[in-house]
Amino acid sequence: MASLVAYDDSDSEPEPEPGSSVNSEGQVDDASAMTRPSGMGFASGTVAVTKEGARHTGDHPCEDPGDQRLPLARIWRSHPGSCPSQRLQWPSKDPDTSFPVREPPRPSWLSRAPTSHVPLAAACLKPSNPAWGALSSSSPARSEVESTAGNASSSQRKRAEDCVVPYTPKRLRQLQAPSPDSGGKDQEPPGPPAGCAPAPLCVAPTASEFIQPYLNSQYRETKVPKKVLFHLRGHRGPVNSIQWCPVFCKSHMLLSTSMDKTFKVWNAVDSGHCLQTYCVHSEAVRAARWSPCGRRILSGGFDFALHLTDLETGTQVFSGRSNFRVTTLKFYPKDHNVFLCGGFSSEIKAWDMRTGKVVKGYKATIQQTLDILFLQEGSEFLSSTDASTRDSADRTIIAWDFRTAAKISNQIFHERYTCPSLALHPREPVFLAQTNGNYLALFSSVWPYRMSRRRRYEGHKVEGYAVGCECSPCGELLVTGSADGRVLMFSFRTARRACTLQGHAQACLGTTYHPVLSSVLGTCSWGGDIKIWH
Repeated sequence: MASLVAYDDSDSEPEPEPGSSVNSEGQVDDASAMTRPSGMGFASGTVAVTKEGARHTGDHPCEDPGDQRLPLARIWRSHPGSCPSQRLQWPSKDPDTSFPVREPPRPSWLSRAPTSHVPLAAACLKPSNPAWGALSSSSPARSEVESTAGNASSSQRKRAEDCVVPYTPKRLRQLQAPSPDSGGKDQEPPGPPAGCAPAPLCVAPTASEFIQPYLNSQYRETKVPKKVLFHLRGHRGPVNSIQWCPVFCKSHMLLSTSMDKTFKVWNAVDSGHCLQTYCVHSEAVRAARWSPCGRRILSGGFDFALHLTDLETGTQVFSGRSNFRVTTLKFYPKDHNVFLCGGFSSEIKAWDMRTGKVVKGYKATIQQTLDILFLQEGSEFLSSTDASTRDSADRTIIAWDFRTAAKISNQIFHERYTCPSLALHPREPVFLAQTNGNYLALFSSVWPYRMSRRRRYEGHKVEGYAVGCECSPCGELLVTGSADGRVLMFSFRTARRACTLQGHAQACLGTTYHPVLSSVLGTCSWGGDIKIWH
């Protein structure tokens, strides 16, 4: 009997065992005497394995002269060293499929492999008990086996092609994947599609537990904030402005407007979560304001649309269309159904939401209105424009009479800088103007609106951004953003810098103090994030 041992790590010719000899036909002759168990019908002779996988017998009496070949034998490895060498492997690598060929009964030590296992393409000779005549099969049977294996291989390739996942561009994968640096407090519910009514906003009937103890307090001391309480992320574009709810018991809500065509309402005191996202505009939202009652939001954008959205029902109470892109909105203090609208136009328009029509127009030889500020309880208002010439800027800030639409003064600011934002002092009759000259100018809020030559608040950068400014509730501090991302605070009396915060990576556009918690400050940036400082 021949015994053949193959190794995985060798590609050379199989070495014969000791006591064996190789004849001229490539067969191994066994010279050793082995004791065979009784009952197993083996005849003495020489056994060899060719490259095609067929068995040839030397002097076996049952040798078939018709050159018949044996069926494929499958021997599964029981230990790592039982795998035949690569020279003994057949080229077919088909999956385990049932072939219409009769196989002889196998001993107990030949266990059938699982169906999903890919068989080894080799045959290793082991002693077996059936006679060689019973194991022989005709060549048409083998051809049928090969054709069946080919069909199985093609079906496997077809199934693999059906499981191919189509390629998704990297830009779409980044939009679908959640942001890795956003925590649980930065997640917000997705907003409805543009043009659809958002879901109602559930506002708690009682005030926040952090605001409740300070509602009846008359003295509110402003302290310089030093640490970040919440970092709000959710906008996919620059945040143009932020505003706390003017109703003190609901002042935990913060409104933010963005260039991503949405405005959001956040719980910026208790949890830092986004309460609702409103997608009522088809273009960038440049301006949005809380109504004085705290239940509605007036918004305007670059799509020429004006909407008044009710937070409790999620519907538009008022909708109008302007003939220019809207950049600023302000409610009339004496009648909350009337508001002023300014933008990329030489005219400021007053709208009445009860009739949905324009009731008055304020026209000047300008190109754009940047900001609007009411004075004297609403009888007068100021408009900041981009009108400036090489020699003077006599129309940069214009004072108007609201009732008659007459110009009170246009000789307020004589320096050749535009003023992107205006802010009123809470206790003194003065107002602030942010200028593109990288300083804050102080003016009197009564006629003739003189500018202070002694106090000038500088040290920040504007550089063409619509950087906002504001006074603290007590009036002792002034806060402004900067084009380099910093947040600067100044003493109102001395014009000295009180504090500088490294707020954002991009330009800081909006800053606002909390109306009740005077030491809480909110800032927003061109990068789309909002920070709440404490």
